[in-house]
Amino acid sequence: MKDGTEQGGKTPMTMSRRKFLKLGVIAAAAAALPETVFARVPSPSERALSFYNIHTGESLRTAYWSQGVYSAGAMDEINYLLRDYRTGEIKAIDPGLLDLLYSVNRLVRSGDPFHVVSGYRSAATNAMLAAKSSGVAKHSKHIEGKAIDVYLPDRALKELRRAALVLGRGGVGYYPESHFVHLDVGPVRTW
Repeated sequence: MKDGTEQGGKTPMTMSRRKFLKLGVIAAAAAALPETVFARVPSPSERALSFYNIHTGESLRTAYWSQGVYSAGAMDEINYLLRDYRTGEIKAIDPGLLDLLYSVNRLVRSGDPFHVVSGYRSAATNAMLAAKSSGVAKHSKHIEGKAIDVYLPDRALKELRRAALVLGRGGVGYYPESHFVHLDVGPVRTW
């Protein structure tokens, strides 16, 4: 085998140490999830989400994606529900954030709507909150419509956090004392 291939012309599989360790971390996190997570269903032709805004009392269940297309009407409804409730300002929510929420919900299999603690924040609201708390980033992803703080009443907060970590997409902040998990579609990081 002068050319570096095994019998039958197949190239031996190689994996970097970094990739091997990354897969190990993902496997360990997945093992911590309930067994129901591993029961996969075919990818649907429609993605729907349910929300309950704890500050306004508004609820929404909508199919935001169907047959490979984001629904403009559903996106408008979501943008409105996730508006800065303090100022009334509305900003377009990043569709990737909705896809992240959808994926998290598929893992935890919740029957409840996401209870929204914070969706979009205007720059003024974020500055006011940052002045009051060191836990609020001055350049928060909330300002960009790329972050949300949520919980699911029928699931433990730790379960929601684990599911988001397993997905490995964006930032995951864990705030058990305030009873929410921060999810964003920025760089992968955790706190």
